[in-house]
Amino acid sequence: MQLISFDPYRTLHFTQTQYLKPELMNHHLDLLIAADGVLFPQYWQINALLYGLKKRIFPSPASYYIGHDKVEMTRCFQTIAPQHVPWTLIEANTPANAARVWDTMPLPFVAKIPKSSMGDGVFLIESQADWNRYLALSPVIYAQEYLPIDRDLRIVWVGDQIVGGYWRIQAERGFYNNVAKGGQIEAGILPPEACALVERLALGLGIDHGGFDIAMVGHYPYVFEFNRLFGNQGLNGLQARIDDAIHAYLGRIWSGGEPGSPGPNESPHQRPDLDGPDFPQVV
Repeated sequence: MQLISFDPYRTLHFTQTQYLKPELMNHHLDLLIAADGVLFPQYWQINALLYGLKKRIFPSPASYYIGHDKVEMTRCFQTIAPQHVPWTLIEANTPANAARVWDTMPLPFVAKIPKSSMGDGVFLIESQADWNRYLALSPVIYAQEYLPIDRDLRIVWVGDQIVGGYWRIQAERGFYNNVAKGGQIEAGILPPEACALVERLALGLGIDHGGFDIAMVGHYPYVFEFNRLFGNQGLNGLQARIDDAIHAYLGRIWSGGEPGSPGPNESPHQRPDLDGPDFPQVV
C-alpha cells in the first residue's frame, strides 16, 4: 500500500509512507488522490479528505468526530453502555441551568470543559466558589458525579484490539490521575471487565485508535473518555506494538490482500513475541 502521513512522529517506522505537511495538503492533491489511504490527518483536514477527495483515513472518522468533544463522546457512550457512564448532566451555560445543576449534583462533583485533555479543564467542585470559577471558563455545563477512586486505567485500543494498558495512580496533590498532572504509572493486570467495556465501546462506535480512561469501582467499570491521540510513556515498547497493530489492521481492511501489503499476522518490526494472546492484559 502507498500511504500518506500527516504526522511523522506517529508513522516514523512505517514503510511505503510519504510525509506531507498538513498546511501543504492542497499543493499535493495528485499524491493524495493516488494514495491508498491517509494516516493521522489533523482535525481540520477531515472533511476535505473524506468528502472532497473521497479518501480513507486512519484513525477512523468516528475516532475524530466523537473524540473531539467530551459532550459528544459522553452522549455516544450513553447510547452504547449507559450503565457504565458516571451520572452526567450536560446543559447550556445559563444562570438557570447552572443553579439547577448546582442544586441537583451532590458535593463534591466533577465539572469539565468539553474540549480539553491531559487533565486540563477538569475541576473538582467542592464549593460555590469552585462552581462559579468553572462557570466563568466553560461554554457548556458538563457536570459529573465524583467516583470514590484513587486510580484509574488507561487502556490502549488500536484497530480492532487492545494492545496494552496501565494503571494511573492519583497525584500527590490529589484528585488528578493524569500523568501530565503528576499521576504515577503502575503496571499490572487489566481487569477483564474494563477490557470488555473498551471492546464494546470501540467496536460499537467504530473507534480504531484511542486511549480509553476507565475507572473501576470495585469490579465495576466506568468510562470517562477516550483520547484519539495518546502518549506512550506508560508501557515499554508501546509505540512498537501500536505500529504493528496499525500495519496489521490496515493490511486487513485496506489492502484487499494485495501482494506485498502487510497481512493480518505480519509485523513490520518482526517481533512475533508481541502476538501472544496474553500481552494486552499484562504489562
